[in-house]
Amino acid sequence: MDSKLLRWSFLLVAVLSLVALPAFAQVTVILTRHAEKAATPKDDPPLSAAGQKRAEMLAAMLADSGVDAIYVTELQRTQKTAAPLAERVHVAPTVIPANDTAQLMKTIRARDNGVVVVVGHSNTVPEIIAGLGGPKVDIPDPQYDNLFVLTVGPSQSSLLRLHYGDSTPVPGGDMKNMMGGPQK
Repeated sequence: MDSKLLRWSFLLVAVLSLVALPAFAQVTVILTRHAEKAATPKDDPPLSAAGQKRAEMLAAMLADSGVDAIYVTELQRTQKTAAPLAERVHVAPTVIPANDTAQLMKTIRARDNGVVVVVGHSNTVPEIIAGLGGPKVDIPDPQYDNLFVLTVGPSQSSLLRLHYGDSTPVPGGDMKNMMGGPQK
């Protein structure tokens, strides 16, 4: 056999073997706590003016990110935080009860790919991140500026923690407290 033909045959076999390999599913999950809420009513407050501004900023930031699913809880503060983004990307948010993070994680894990936005609460966002294979995180109560980008793969996940909008106080100014330090 001609050496040139042998090289081309080898190259063809190599390319075909790469094409035949299974693609690794990867989902990007963008998580945030709902924006700032009004003081009243206590049981289901709407967003404050600062919260409405933050919701608009979230929509502007994520408008071109390829969002194809948005998940919120039954509480209006999560729904109103997601509303400007949902309108911009033409994706109707799916409501999953705040106390059913297991169902949300199951729904996300069932996806093969895509970009998902989850608007949750200071206690549910860390639970969801950990449940999807990310590290332990803490969101102190007065913080609303966290934006987590979790890449969920078949064998491991990676997390990027960002902040957007006006910053909110970190208790004690301690970054360790924000990324897996002891919970208070």
